[in-house]
Amino acid sequence: MVAAVFVCGATASHAGRLIAHVDLSRQVMTVKKDGRVLYNWKVSTGRRGYYTPTGTWGPKRMHKMWYSRKYHNSPMPHSIFFYGGYAIHGTNYIKSLGRPASHGCVRLHPSNAKRLYRLTRQVGPSNMRVVITR
Repeated sequence: MVAAVFVCGATASHAGRLIAHVDLSRQVMTVKKDGRVLYNWKVSTGRRGYYTPTGTWGPKRMHKMWYSRKYHNSPMPHSIFFYGGYAIHGTNYIKSLGRPASHGCVRLHPSNAKRLYRLTRQVGPSNMRVVITR
């Protein structure tokens, strides 16, 4: 009986699991919910001289609108901070999506950043993971 309760509890804790997987070599984010692919979006990550970290994280903080303190007060709509000052966020530089162009953050089209932000709120930040690979 205890094992059955544990299994059910484990299953419930994975309900609504959201994964935002960024492939640096392809400059693409694949968003999966409960193992099902919802979206494939172009991104821009760290350009030459800058670094986008690889690894797996949960959201540390989220802001509907944030302004970069480090890079000239640049707007970062629908920011999901996952590692120090690194975030997934919307950008006005949509022409650069699909190639490295950022200072290290993961840039998305503003409507896609908004969609990911809402999905993360919907499932709860503790049920979301950012995975970045080469």
